[in-house]
Amino acid sequence: MAKDNNTDKQAQLTDLFNQLVKQHRNFDQPVLELSSHEFAKAGLIQGMVEGNLTPPVMLLALADGHWENAADTAKFDNLAYTLLSDTDSDWPVFAVISDGTNNRILSLFGSDGSDGTHGVDVLPSLEELNSFDRLERDPTFRWSMRIYTHLMHRFDAFHENVYRVTKDKVNDKNDIIEEVAKLLFLESFRIYHPDIQFTDKQGSKHLFSSVFNWQYVKKEGDKAVNLIKDAFNEFKSHKDYIVTSDDGSKNAIFSDDTHLRLSVPKNYEDLLEALQNLGPVINNDGRTAKENGTLGDVSGDLLGRVFDVFLRANFESKGGLGVYLTPNPVKQAMLEIAINDIAKDDDAIARLSNGDFRFCDPTCGSFGFGSVALSQLDHLIDTQLGGLNDREKEALKQKLRNEGFTGADAAPRMVMLARVNMALQGAPKAQIFYTDNSLTTAALKPNSFDLICTNPPFGTPKFANNKNGQASKKTYEANMEQVLGGFRPTEQVADSYNAYYDHLKMRWDDTGDLYLDENGNPKWAGYRTDLRQTGGTDKKPIYSLAPSTDGLALGSKPDKKGNWKPVGASIDPAVLFIDRCLQLLKPGGRLMIVLPDGILCNSGDRYVREYIMGKKDEKTGEFVGGKAIVKAVISLPSDCFKLSGTGAKTSIMYLQKRRASPDQPEQFLPEPQTDVFMAVADTLGYLVKNNIEDYNAGVPNDLDLIASAYKRGE
Repeated sequence: MAKDNNTDKQAQLTDLFNQLVKQHRNFDQPVLELSSHEFAKAGLIQGMVEGNLTPPVMLLALADGHWENAADTAKFDNLAYTLLSDTDSDWPVFAVISDGTNNRILSLFGSDGSDGTHGVDVLPSLEELNSFDRLERDPTFRWSMRIYTHLMHRFDAFHENVYRVTKDKVNDKNDIIEEVAKLLFLESFRIYHPDIQFTDKQGSKHLFSSVFNWQYVKKEGDKAVNLIKDAFNEFKSHKDYIVTSDDGSKNAIFSDDTHLRLSVPKNYEDLLEALQNLGPVINNDGRTAKENGTLGDVSGDLLGRVFDVFLRANFESKGGLGVYLTPNPVKQAMLEIAINDIAKDDDAIARLSNGDFRFCDPTCGSFGFGSVALSQLDHLIDTQLGGLNDREKEALKQKLRNEGFTGADAAPRMVMLARVNMALQGAPKAQIFYTDNSLTTAALKPNSFDLICTNPPFGTPKFANNKNGQASKKTYEANMEQVLGGFRPTEQVADSYNAYYDHLKMRWDDTGDLYLDENGNPKWAGYRTDLRQTGGTDKKPIYSLAPSTDGLALGSKPDKKGNWKPVGASIDPAVLFIDRCLQLLKPGGRLMIVLPDGILCNSGDRYVREYIMGKKDEKTGEFVGGKAIVKAVISLPSDCFKLSGTGAKTSIMYLQKRRASPDQPEQFLPEPQTDVFMAVADTLGYLVKNNIEDYNAGVPNDLDLIASAYKRGE
């Protein structure tokens, strides 16, 4: 009976596959069928354009109950490599997938310059397919894909073994991720500093590459582990991995009190063997390019994708620290839309060509947005900057890696993971640093960034009614009041002083109420500089709004007469982050931000929306006085961040900061508000069930369609 069922399944797969072939008759070359598989049937199709073969496209029929292999791109990558392992054909650039009920089209492995495999709404035409040249640009791409699959399996197996079996001095799943990151950091020294030595606790010197080796660990056990720990303690502050922020502060990847926790030699042996025993590097044509490959030979974006997939699959967000990893479909869509517009902006392309383009995420987590941006900007350089030769393009890419990426976060662990993530992609100098509060840090300067993509903390924390809860509430409110710019600080330390810092004149101006620190400096150099005292008395001043390119005002709000008053500590931090991000952007820069829907809809937050885009002039219909042009609002499903412990309804808001007047660079030009692109994503390709992302639910990723529609101008 089991044999009959299997025969029926294969017959159904064959019928479904044949239907896919018939639907793509314009691919008129013979179909190359791939290796047989238990629940899949696949083949490659090609067409002909002006006598030239197009890159192949994979057709994939899935048996019922296995749709997760199309919905979850990481699982698809694994299946695709298995199916393609026995063929010498060129690697496919797209896949068309069906299980008879659900259908999906995928762009494979970042073939269009995006960050890895992702969904698209339509298969390109035969003519368009000829523009996909990833395999020609990367002669070891197939080998890199094999290593990608290998590392994904080995990382997950290592994580599960330590978590379930050996424990090995770690407290939770996130500790294990941190230990993997530390060993990846050390592996970069073995690859890029082959002759570096370190000193052990007894004062003896050792060649690091001889010690940090899975075969040496297998032979020497505890001795090897102790030496590796000594090496980590020495290398964690290496000058090549210390970055300087805009305020001049120095930031290492690891703090002085960070050490390797793992102590079981077998754990070191297993993970190092996974990282180091990669075999020969094979070109796409099957020839050996290098006898012993390392992670340095793996395509950078694929290596970053391994780390990102491993992190998202195993990271536990719940625990009260407010760390929410943004789902990959959301990151991908946000960057895809923004980069599409940047490619059409002559000023932005000019800054990119000069190496002056800067990206930032002020609440960066593991810097997932930055990783996607890095990959897409690489593609933009390859395809849009035709005036540069290959050498100049590579130099520009490295300049961006060294100077073009900035991130900040209040969770030290996430900063470390972000730094390692970018180091794996050739950007160890990315300016990612720890800060108590991105709203107040002097390391983020106004008018500095071309693109900000972020998912900031939102919502006011809830506190218990007991003594500890109320004490925590009091501390939170005191901290928020200081952030709010000095309207209601916890302690007044002087009677009167200047309130407004003019970033152009480089001096304090416009006398008004402000509170200083113990050194006589304003508690926050970014004070609410868009508010001017226009009346009242010293004790009861009246403030009005005067928008400027480097100013702030939210944290205050207008009363019915239009006079701006301080708000309380219960304000949603997301409101402050909108204001802060607009301040940090260069005039004309772009902001992609995830926000709670209340800010976009509630009547009480209307002043926020008017602050952004201005008030509508009833006579002209134009919006006057705002700081930004609203480009798009995309509603996200309610379970988008459910796994992170929040069910808040959210949306993506896309803003472009208005351009500045050439004669008065602190003032905005009166640019018109254009039509706003509006869309609703009901599903992201999965449903959250039993605390996991269920990609077998057969739901579409609506953001595929939405991003494509935006790019087409619909």
